[in-house]
This record gives sequence, C-alpha cells and structure tokens, in this order.
Amino acid sequence: MKIAIIGGGSSYTPELIEGIIERYERLKVNEIWLVDIKEGEEKLKIIANLTKRMINKFFLPIKVFSTLNHQEAIDGADFVINQIRVGGLVSREKDETIPIKYKTIGQETTGAGGFANALRTIPVVLKIAKIIEKTAKKATLINFTNPAGIITETLLNYTDINTIGLCNVPINMIYEISEIARCKPEELFCKFAGLNHLSFISQVLLKGKDITGEIIEAEEREIVKNIKKIKKEISISGLYNIIPSPYLSYYFFRNKMLEEESNKIPRAREVMKIEKKLFEKYSNENLNEKPQELSQRGGSRYSLVAISLIDSIYNDKRDIHVINIKNNGAIKDLPDNSVVETNAIVGRNGITPLSYGELPITLKGLIQQVKYYEILTIEAAIEKNYNKALKALTTHPLIGDVEIAKNILDDILYANKDFIPEMR
Repeated sequence: MKIAIIGGGSSYTPELIEGIIERYERLKVNEIWLVDIKEGEEKLKIIANLTKRMINKFFLPIKVFSTLNHQEAIDGADFVINQIRVGGLVSREKDETIPIKYKTIGQETTGAGGFANALRTIPVVLKIAKIIEKTAKKATLINFTNPAGIITETLLNYTDINTIGLCNVPINMIYEISEIARCKPEELFCKFAGLNHLSFISQVLLKGKDITGEIIEAEEREIVKNIKKIKKEISISGLYNIIPSPYLSYYFFRNKMLEEESNKIPRAREVMKIEKKLFEKYSNENLNEKPQELSQRGGSRYSLVAISLIDSIYNDKRDIHVINIKNNGAIKDLPDNSVVETNAIVGRNGITPLSYGELPITLKGLIQQVKYYEILTIEAAIEKNYNKALKALTTHPLIGDVEIAKNILDDILYANKDFIPEMR
C-alpha cells in the first residue's frame, strides 16, 4: 500500500505515522510519501526524519519519501490524506481577527473566518484533485483540511475523486461519552447528524440500551482545545435534548463567545508557540515517537479516525464511522448532493450513510441556513463571483447583515490577495 500525505510537513503528521505503525499488521503499508510546498520544505525535512526514526524503532519495512513534487507523491497512491493549510497560521490569524473588527465571531472554520479559509483553499484542492485524477484514479482521498465540510463537498461535486471528509470532533465526543458512561468507546453507538462543526448526537446506545438522558444530564466538558468552555446558565443539551458539538456554542451563545474571542490572544498565535516547541522536539535526533505535547495542538485522535477509516476500506470491515459524505437522502431536510456529517457504513466497495430522517424542528432552520451558505461559498470560489461571495457571507447566521458582510468580504479579499483569485 502507498499512502501520500499532502501537507506532510504539518505538525499533525506524527499522529498519522503513529496510527500507521499501530495497524501495520492489518494494513501492510510499504510506502509513505510526504509532500509539501517550498515554504514548508524545512518542516517537511524534520517530519520526514522523525517519521523514519518512528518506523525504524519497530523495524518495519516501510519506505519513507519526502518531496515538493505533488505528482511524484500522488502517482499510484492507494490513499491520499489531505491536511493542508493554505496561507499557514499567518492567514489563520487574519481569519480570526478580521471578523472581530466588525463584532462578529472570528474562528478558523466557522463564520467569516471559515469563509476566508474556504476561498483560499478551494482553488488549491481543485489543482490537487486534477493530479489525483491523472495519476491515482483509484485512490481514496481522505480530507482533513478545514473547513472540512466545504472542502469535501467541493471535491465530491466538482471532481471525480473518491473523497471522504474527516474531523476528529465526533470521535472526541464519543470518547467523552464513554468516560461518562464508564464503558469502552466501541460499546457505544452515537447517532450523529448535521454538518461539519455543526453536528449533534440525538441518541446514545450502550450495548443497545438507550442512555441518552443520562449523558445529557452529565456536565459538559471541554472537548476541543481551540474552543474555550464558557460559563452558561442554560444547557444546550438540556434545552434541545441533544449532545451538541462544542462548535454549537458559537451559535447559541454568540455574545459570550464573541466576548471570549475578542478578549483573548488569537488561537493562531497560541498554535504558533505550540508548533515552535513541537518542531524543536521533532528535531531531536533521539526522539522516535509522537510527543505528548502534540495533544495541545488540537488534533487529538486524528490518527485514530484516519487510519481506522483506511483499515475499514482496505480490509472491507463494513463498520460504522462518523464522516463527511454526500447526503443521498440520509437527512431528509438537506439536498441529496450536499455533504453532511453523519454515521455511515464503510467498506471496500463504497460508503452508505445511515438513514437519519428529519432534523429536529428546533435545529432544522439553522442547519439549512448554514448549508446554503456553504453552497454559495463553493460557487463563489469556483466562479470567482463577488456577488455570490457577498450573498454567502450575508446568509451565514453569525453575520446576517449585508453591510457588515461587505466590509468583511472586502477586508478578506485585500488581506488574502496573494491566495484568493480576483473576484468579478
């Protein structure tokens, strides 16, 4: 098996390598190709050397290659993992700070920040897609690049690539629930529905027994590092009878989250410091394992979901994963060709989303509104259409004002002029 990792110089990569090593007997990977852009060459070299040390520790016959040539890395790959960040953390900081200027949420995947990230990233992933279509037609692309739902929908609707979108938030929610229920994660079935970073669990089964009510009554905890837990008098879980993704706080506690975002150092700067320390560790020639500090980066259990997904496809396990995939009728209230985050059966011959039915009436309008924002954002990026971009931002429930949307859009386009093609 050949695995190509696009954005191989990412600080996340040791997570993936650890997962490949742990499942070597099941996957028999013989080539790992790490590819990055010229600006990431130094980090790519550091990661490649660490990868070799990690593999040599277990005397595994896996060859490791690093390159700046995407076609060379992708050629003949069985699986391609996409984990890029166009513009790097410098652009992420702009994504987080420009919206704050107009008293709207600044976040890298949600609202105006996620919008800017999408406009930068869509043209790049479409170029990568052309290479995959040309040199690795049978490959499965696993997309971890944010905003994951938008990028996955772009690839599924505008290319012929077999693509699966992935996020580590659902698996972290499942592990959190397993701690509350004092059971193993694999003993649980958690029924997910919604969109990436706008999903929720409506039912939790433990060995077939419904324990949803017990979980809803439990104290909410911090699940992802980049969203601080805020003090709140009303529980989303209790009010809506769901277990929400932590990202729902941006919608239901908008003012408190805005205050939190406005008064703290941008998360991008925190990550810059974390990455600096991580790469200092990665450079240590005696280090031959993933350092514990990587969990602070925000990619906790990333390797678990990515490599277990590859395992399910390669070994035709036909087990259930929470992924971003085409709806195809699973959620009745959303377009069939739109990407949703839900439970799906994964095997060698394809992926089948489990039927969810209708969304709760209390969440239906919000999720539909964000979905139509996503559709407009993708169309705006592909068509380079300024008016569609403005409509997309105005449609997003965290903005909802055309004048504010126009000011944010103009600032985003100016700040990202090196990455976002000129709009007409």
